[in-house]
Amino acid sequence: MSETGGVREVKSAARTVELLEVLAARGDRPARLQELADQLSVPRSSMYALLQTLIARGWVRTDVTGSLYGIGIHALLTGTSYLDSDPRVRSVRPYLDEASESLGETIHMGRLDGTDVAYLATRESHEYLRTISRVGRRLPAHAGALGKALLAERPDEAVPAGPYEALTPQTHTTRAELLADLAAIRERGHSVDREESVLGIVGFGFALRYDTPAQDAISCSVPVARLAPGHEERIVAVMREVRDRIEGVAAPRAGAPHWR
Repeated sequence: MSETGGVREVKSAARTVELLEVLAARGDRPARLQELADQLSVPRSSMYALLQTLIARGWVRTDVTGSLYGIGIHALLTGTSYLDSDPRVRSVRPYLDEASESLGETIHMGRLDGTDVAYLATRESHEYLRTISRVGRRLPAHAGALGKALLAERPDEAVPAGPYEALTPQTHTTRAELLADLAAIRERGHSVDREESVLGIVGFGFALRYDTPAQDAISCSVPVARLAPGHEERIVAVMREVRDRIEGVAAPRAGAPHWR
């Protein structure tokens, strides 16, 4: 048994969480019993019993044949509760609306989670609709505007070692490339993702410094075809102003929990 914070990990609980994470990561690709048993190194009979328990409680769903498994609706309900209960997300949402309306572009809020960024809120542009930024999506921090803005808030020694996954031909795949970009971000004050995470899309990221180091960031995503020089300058100016206003209203409140 491994230890977490000095307390022995509960094996059955860890296995349940690992199963849910595997199913969630598969998206629209349902899994079969043997696949899950093999991936998690669990006996087939134990995996079947665990799946049936989670199906009964709504955390896992199965098809009419009982042979395919996917994430259940209770995962959505719990995720929604997380967003609704987070004061920072509630504080930021109105400013995302303002930025999206002002710029006519897609605006995101994300939070660093290990080596990834999880999208917590998004406002889609009326000019173009894409599904690259849905709430709950995860993106490697080294590849996107949100993640790079947050990595730049940390010392170089805290940046994970490469090589990194290439999402597009423009993605930084070596630590040297990424560290050079992070140095430029610190100098500039915001990150730029020029088709590093999605081809055809440029992103501008701004860390929200109400935590030290920053855990959250906002960004603006723009199709390359719409990115005239004047528009880029306006995006940076508007997003800087929005960032400053968010930091002013989202400062820690006396008595509020300080989540880790």
